[in-house]
Amino acid sequence: MSDPFWKIKSLAQMSAAEWESVCDGCAKCCLQQLEDEQTGQLVFTDVACDLLDDGNCRCSDYTHRSIRVASCMTLTTENVEQCAEFAPPSCAYRLLIEGQDLPAWHHLVSGSRETIHLTGNSVQGRVRFQRDTDPQKLEDYVVEWP
Repeated sequence: MSDPFWKIKSLAQMSAAEWESVCDGCAKCCLQQLEDEQTGQLVFTDVACDLLDDGNCRCSDYTHRSIRVASCMTLTTENVEQCAEFAPPSCAYRLLIEGQDLPAWHHLVSGSRETIHLTGNSVQGRVRFQRDTDPQKLEDYVVEWP
């Protein structure tokens, strides 16, 4: 048996379908982030983009997301290296850039897109939405779990 595509190809070498399949569907990239003033590190909040469908952890307007939401983290083969530092530590694209393997709960490894939710590695059921929060109080919504 040969190695799976993500072990033998770089992100830039992947087909469009392979590239899209690398996304683990966690939706952590849909969370608002803040920069810790003391450390300079990015921290995550549980405030999600209003386009997120938190039931399935998918964007409700994926095709137009970066047009509708200027701050949308839209990874491409051209920007993935620069954007990886803004992605959550468990992001499959980030892991591959860092030379790590995909985790056991990733659907390409487990064979099921539900594994990420069943293992608690997605935002499913753990977010509030921008429309329901005061943008001046984002620091009140900082979480440790991403």
